[in-house]
Amino acid sequence: MTHSLFAVFAHPDDEAFGTGATMAHYAAHGTHVTLVCTTNGDVGEIADPALATPDTLWQVRQDELRCAAGLLGVHEVVFLGYRDSGMQGTPENQDPRAFVNAPADEVVERLVRLIRSRQPEVVVTFDPTGGYGHPDHIAAHLHTVAAFHAAGDPARFPAAGPAWQPERLFYTVIPRSFWEQMIAQLRAVGEDVSGWESDLEEAAGLMVEEITVAHVLPDTVDAKLAALACHATQFGPDNPFRKLPAPVVRELMSQEYFALAWPEGSGRLADLFEGLV
Repeated sequence: MTHSLFAVFAHPDDEAFGTGATMAHYAAHGTHVTLVCTTNGDVGEIADPALATPDTLWQVRQDELRCAAGLLGVHEVVFLGYRDSGMQGTPENQDPRAFVNAPADEVVERLVRLIRSRQPEVVVTFDPTGGYGHPDHIAAHLHTVAAFHAAGDPARFPAAGPAWQPERLFYTVIPRSFWEQMIAQLRAVGEDVSGWESDLEEAAGLMVEEITVAHVLPDTVDAKLAALACHATQFGPDNPFRKLPAPVVRELMSQEYFALAWPEGSGRLADLFEGLV
């Protein structure tokens, strides 16, 4: 049986950083991978003004995601098309088109329709903190969790197709140990890490879910790095990963971690699909 993985993230580039090597690994072994991106990344940074303008960024970032998905072997990319809500407290939060302002039932029904038609065994999205508190990440988490449970209930959104209950819901997580490794490596090459250290202290305890799957994937990390390079507007010369030696970046980027959110009570798993027929 061919397995199916359904991943929901908020912006182009979210998919590559936390799950790129994992998606490439499963795609290479015959798993059907669907990637849903809830926004177009309209208000992300522009690392080089030659790459985009504020008016064209959404189109450029869509193309960047298609580039990345192709290199990862993703079979299908679905854009929900909401506007990037920006960081917490910014004017973009108030835009009626922003993802955070979309009616919950509208977003959940759209995700339910996709889950029921693709029939994945495994769904992956952000943890409850969104990784670092971005409003769109948190919204993607909330709506995906709701859709995961609603998809198997025939009484919910009956017009969205026959009920289908995925077997597992995972959160992609970045443990504190990863950031500690990265800070140590940045310090070793002479970078000022004071800001990173203070951020780490503030973030302590956010990633409290037990890590269920710890992937180290050297065979697909190159695909992940190539996918990240597709996101040129977001990964300019000031990106910390541009400042580290290539072997260090490969080692860090080969590590990806997941916490099983449903069903509860499972211990460590070798991979996302272990034990599924």
